[in-house]
Amino acid sequence: MNPSTPLGTGLQLFGHPFSSYTWKALIPLWMNETPFEFRMLDGQHRENLSELEHHWPFKQFPLLLDGDQPLVESTCIIEHLQAHHPGPNQWIPDGELGRRVRFLDRFFDLRIMEVMQVSVSNALRPEGSRDPFGVAASLTRLRLAYDWLEQNLSDGLWAAGNHFTLADCAAAPSLFYADWVEEIGSGRPRLQAYRARLLAHPAVARAVDEARPYRAFFPLGAPDRD
Repeated sequence: MNPSTPLGTGLQLFGHPFSSYTWKALIPLWMNETPFEFRMLDGQHRENLSELEHHWPFKQFPLLLDGDQPLVESTCIIEHLQAHHPGPNQWIPDGELGRRVRFLDRFFDLRIMEVMQVSVSNALRPEGSRDPFGVAASLTRLRLAYDWLEQNLSDGLWAAGNHFTLADCAAAPSLFYADWVEEIGSGRPRLQAYRARLLAHPAVARAVDEARPYRAFFPLGAPDRD
């Protein structure tokens, strides 16, 4: 199932429904009801893989193609959408709040998603080349990040207040997958409740549902929840 029906608007998003950073770009597109074409990246759509590599030789995704202009990195894609395809939601507010949102966006990407990925990548390594020391160290850093969030999340509904922002676009996939690797647990009730609110948000729930058929891809084994 593709996350969007092609509408021929000039916006094309290359990605995969199970990809965390694809989620991050899909959520604001859906929330603002921005028309776009989803270009599925898998073995059945090799033409999309070839076009992705043409625009971005690193072959990382998502990639947004706006006419002839390729945009890479989810944060940059969301900034581009706000600047050139604005809708009812403002992803990066002005002033001090905007700076807080940008910081939290980096925190979720670098302190949660990237650290969680160590365990996932390690599970994909062949026997004999795995790094249990590195995994243990990454889990210690992940728990530290959880503890920081427990103390520093806003008192509002979302990461930086009562408005869903870039920070929440980053938080949704980060906390979704990180909790599969290392459960947040009842000892961090604010963070646990924030993750639950994220997963109940219609756009995030849609991402979760459209990724559901691909859960066998998770190398640590997807838990029977969420």
